[in-house]
Amino acid sequence: MKVQNMDGVMLKNAFIGAAQYLDKNKEEVDALNVFPVPDGDTGTNMSLTMKSAIKQILNLEEYSAGKVAIAASNGSLMGARGNSGVILSQLFRGFANGLKDKESATTLDLANAFKLASDTAYKAVMKPTEGTILTVARGCAEYGLEIAKGEDDVIIFLKKIIEHGNYVLDKTPEMLPVLKQAGVVDAGGKGLMCVLIGAYNAITTGEEIELEFIEPTLTKDVYIPHDIDTADIKYGYCTEFIINTSYSDYEAFREDISVFGDSLMVVGGEGLIKVHIHTNNPGKVLEKALSIGELNDIKIDNMRYQHSHIIANKEYIEDKKPKVTNKKYSLITVSIGKGLDTVFKELNVDYIIPGGQTMNPSTEDLLKAIDEVEGENIIILPNNGNIILAAEQAKELSGRNVYVFPTKSIPEGISALISFNPDLDVEENLKNMEEAISYVKTAQVTYAVRDTEIDDIKIKKDDIIGIAGDEILAIGNDVEQVAFELLEKMIDDESSLITIFYGNGVEEEEAFKLSKKFEEKFEDFDVEVIFGGQPLYYYIFSIE
Repeated sequence: MKVQNMDGVMLKNAFIGAAQYLDKNKEEVDALNVFPVPDGDTGTNMSLTMKSAIKQILNLEEYSAGKVAIAASNGSLMGARGNSGVILSQLFRGFANGLKDKESATTLDLANAFKLASDTAYKAVMKPTEGTILTVARGCAEYGLEIAKGEDDVIIFLKKIIEHGNYVLDKTPEMLPVLKQAGVVDAGGKGLMCVLIGAYNAITTGEEIELEFIEPTLTKDVYIPHDIDTADIKYGYCTEFIINTSYSDYEAFREDISVFGDSLMVVGGEGLIKVHIHTNNPGKVLEKALSIGELNDIKIDNMRYQHSHIIANKEYIEDKKPKVTNKKYSLITVSIGKGLDTVFKELNVDYIIPGGQTMNPSTEDLLKAIDEVEGENIIILPNNGNIILAAEQAKELSGRNVYVFPTKSIPEGISALISFNPDLDVEENLKNMEEAISYVKTAQVTYAVRDTEIDDIKIKKDDIIGIAGDEILAIGNDVEQVAFELLEKMIDDESSLITIFYGNGVEEEEAFKLSKKFEEKFEDFDVEVIFGGQPLYYYIFSIE
């Protein structure tokens, strides 16, 4: 059957099919990470980002190609997780700009949309690297423009795009030596091909597709140091909704409803405005919103009731701190374990987002954290290189004075916070924090999830591996032996302090045994042992 135009229903099915196929293959994509570590998350992050896109699509009451693409863009923007998820959201953003206002799409329309998708994603990355998802996206886009004028059948067009995309994907190891040595193609590129293959499979069946959602949960142990006495709640109703609208001045709308409450977040995208506000008059806020568009995803919670319920059930944290208004600073950090949460609490962090290695928080998670805190200046410490892009995206959407301090590890985050001084101005603090993390090195001990070869080192599945940055420095069968060997290689003449954060699966006695062993060999070193509680990683070391 020849299809010359992809209408909105077909594009909706294509997105749903893409999400399903990616979800089924996410573990295969995760396993393609160059490092054979157990927290490979490219496929998982892309799948969760896709699910957020689909939720927005399913909220539409009518389906044109343009509206479906815009809904996918807005949903993925808010739900983006990890670098791969953020890049996927930018691809969808460019794709939506290419199909804006179109009822249906020809092959030429799709080719132009693919090109805008690639261009948008490249612009979103400060230093684009070839041999990644960006390369695969650009290869598909350029080939699409090349063949679109001579091929007007959407199905054949997409099939050819997929064939060429797989060809480009297979070439990624030639562009990135680390991929070639590890014997894998780029994980993000593979994830993108899963999206295209799933979309193609869906539209060739011509049937309506249903997608069951499994909502991601991180942990209930989220620390928000706010007083939760109901008497202190000025505005009682947490009100959230989405406006489908052609109204573009969302900043003016934010100003209009600001008189009704606080904790206000208004985020604009193509054809959509997302609103969060604490208010005593939800009806008035909704009435204002209805004046500019149609509403969906309306959610109103009575916070006084919720807080009373929490207190009655003793689910709140006893060591909470009183809510402080008119603060100069608020600090937000990402943490990966109960013990590490405690460390961050002691360093006066205002909001701890659970996540990190095993579950990257979404752009929306980060936006909610920004919304919760009171400070005039907000500093976010991602503590993971794979969260920085999402944090930057949240910063751009927030409308507040947000600074993303790009910490790439827990030790960097702790070191930066120790150097933070609330009496100094922002620039001076950021400078001091930058200097502080320049003196800290991070090392980690985990296990390999597959056979591979990196830097001419052969690694077998279940080997214990010691990692520093992007290098594997120690391999063996014994956790203590690998940890000790890793630390020996990390030590230099400027080192004087080692902090051992031991994770789930490591007994306290084992951690102290390791510290004693190291103290015996290096008598001049200070060694500190702290329970981190992090999953998957036996040890995280901070060397200063």
